[in-house]
Amino acid sequence: MAQKPSIPKGTRDFGPVEMAKRNYIFNTIRSVYELYGFQQIETPAQETLATLMGKYGEEGDKLLFKILNSGDYLSKIDDEELKERNTLRLASKICEKGLRYDLTVPFARYVVMHREELQLPFKRYQVQPVWRADRPQKGRYREFYQFDGDVVGSDSLINEVELMQIVDEVFSRFDVRVQIKINNRKILTGIAEVIGAADKIVDITVAIDKLDKIGIDNVNAELREDGLTDGQIEKLQPIIMLGGTNDEKLTTIAEVLKDSETGLKGVEETRYILSFLTTLRNEIQLDLTLARGLSYYTGAIFEVKALDTQMGSISGGGRYDNLTGIFGMPGISGVGISFGVDRIYDVLNALDLYPKDSLSTTQVLFINFGEQETVYCLPIINKVRANGIRAEIYPDAAKMKKQMSYANAKQIPFVVLAGESEIAQGKLTLKNMETGEQQLLTPDELIARVG
Repeated sequence: MAQKPSIPKGTRDFGPVEMAKRNYIFNTIRSVYELYGFQQIETPAQETLATLMGKYGEEGDKLLFKILNSGDYLSKIDDEELKERNTLRLASKICEKGLRYDLTVPFARYVVMHREELQLPFKRYQVQPVWRADRPQKGRYREFYQFDGDVVGSDSLINEVELMQIVDEVFSRFDVRVQIKINNRKILTGIAEVIGAADKIVDITVAIDKLDKIGIDNVNAELREDGLTDGQIEKLQPIIMLGGTNDEKLTTIAEVLKDSETGLKGVEETRYILSFLTTLRNEIQLDLTLARGLSYYTGAIFEVKALDTQMGSISGGGRYDNLTGIFGMPGISGVGISFGVDRIYDVLNALDLYPKDSLSTTQVLFINFGEQETVYCLPIINKVRANGIRAEIYPDAAKMKKQMSYANAKQIPFVVLAGESEIAQGKLTLKNMETGEQQLLTPDELIARVG
């Protein structure tokens, strides 16, 4: 007996209805990006491990899907190495490529390779799947789509402002209420400096980025494991638990960071960005616990959460001044955001926010009564389609009940019948599948009625 087929954990199939919903998401985000002058690119699903490794921090590197070399990939491995079972060392020898973990690092590689062709500043958007060897759970998948927008070649904070406006516009079009959180890695660096733990900035950001997930006690325990003293952890508490308005937080943190040049620069940048975002339709909040664990962020960082349903981050990003320097091209600044398409899909499903017309399929089904009727209908169908109406004819002269069941299953709103009587008059009968109403119409009247 043949084994029942399955798909890998953390992946999903999408049927026609799901794809209609996803395309609504793609088209909405794409249209907003293009309003702001962004252009689309694509990069390969697989990158060299030299491109990917070391760009996401130690935890990110562990989640990379590595691809075995083709051919006899064990030919250069001796028996002793096999017996040692050192997974990391073996992987470095038998895997030269990996599936992309995100779209930002491949984009940085793209910029370096195509620098001579690009007009800076370069504004790109990209929608493609990424892969992470994470533990699958609700809202977290091993294969999922990201929809990124990035600007490289400009230090201006206007780019951060416009990216937040894009986020606000996208979720307003989706009719999803969100909270946009903002912080700055320079502020976090300043905090590490003033508590006397400047060398622990990575450990601090990774730990406090988990505050929402594991709570303050577990964050403190992790900081202690990372080597921070009780005194340093104690100094950190009032900072990461700071409340008040955005202005009040900025005033307080500026006083705390008065001896940190880097920290004050972060406060200044954040104040500037927020000053232009007072008219957003969604709330924007300064959150000093926001760290965005990825190691390449250097300035403003952002994260977006839906307010009306339980879900993790549905968008995020930040400034990454040093990313292209990793590939031998220092001095090119970048800032970007990423929309988590799969999580947005789940949010819109949970809140039932898909517009009815975004899910529409065929608008008109022509019933097939036989060869003579089909010859009559086909030119009319071509004219209907030429007027932008989605139409199809049932391919077989099956029983009427079967054809009507097909229309109902596909939620087709109109059915066209053309038998001997209609053909004799040069007309068609249009049936509204929701109301049951029938009208005898000319082809042009049918087009006007349905179009």
